[in-house]
Amino acid sequence: MGLSAYAARTFVALATLGEGTAQDVSDISEVPRTRVYDAVNELEDRGLVDVHQSTPKRFWVISSETTGRIFEQEYSQRVSELVAALDSLEPVARSDEQRGVWTVTGRKTVATRVIDFIESADEEVVYMTVGDLLTGDTIDSLRAASERGVSIKLGTMEQTIQEDIREAIPEAEMFESLWVWSDTPAGRLLMVDNEKTLVSVLADGTGDNQLEREDETAIWGSGGTNSLVIVLKAMFTWQLNGNRT
Repeated sequence: MGLSAYAARTFVALATLGEGTAQDVSDISEVPRTRVYDAVNELEDRGLVDVHQSTPKRFWVISSETTGRIFEQEYSQRVSELVAALDSLEPVARSDEQRGVWTVTGRKTVATRVIDFIESADEEVVYMTVGDLLTGDTIDSLRAASERGVSIKLGTMEQTIQEDIREAIPEAEMFESLWVWSDTPAGRLLMVDNEKTLVSVLADGTGDNQLEREDETAIWGSGGTNSLVIVLKAMFTWQLNGNRT
């Protein structure tokens, strides 16, 4: 959280003690007694401890709730400064046509990219996935897209999940999936506005429940002539038109 090693150890020691002297802190933190004073100065500057001017000095740690608020405010300010700094940079022109495909690795990162794509939708979102990957955040982004007039088309999933979707996104259209999705290593298929697509696969699991797999890798592309977009657009068009034999 931005503290030096000695300051972090001192803070944890004081949180355990409630209050104490430099010797008390040193005894349980492995911070040299003479360095406790430097650590306390750092913590005091951050508003995390108070000092009683006694002999010897005694240190009192603030509550966990106040600590949380301090760090939250500090990091919120840092994020705001970061966004302002990035906004002030001269933007680099980005082409809507992305050559080739781009790779995204890690389940959380893939989920974030999916939500970003859904939030960018103006007309249509087509999405197929396994139920375990349809998180609350994803449903919220789909609902928000639906509320702003975007057409939502979702591949069929487990009955209970479909019921939740119908309740959360009543305008969403469900369509029959091309295959038994849960029997494949596929994770997600997404197409936004017929010009941005993403497909992911799950890593092999180690337990009995294959849906507990941790790893996920996705590729995505954008632009009307992007090869990935062309392939998935053709597949989704065939699927949605019911042209299976």
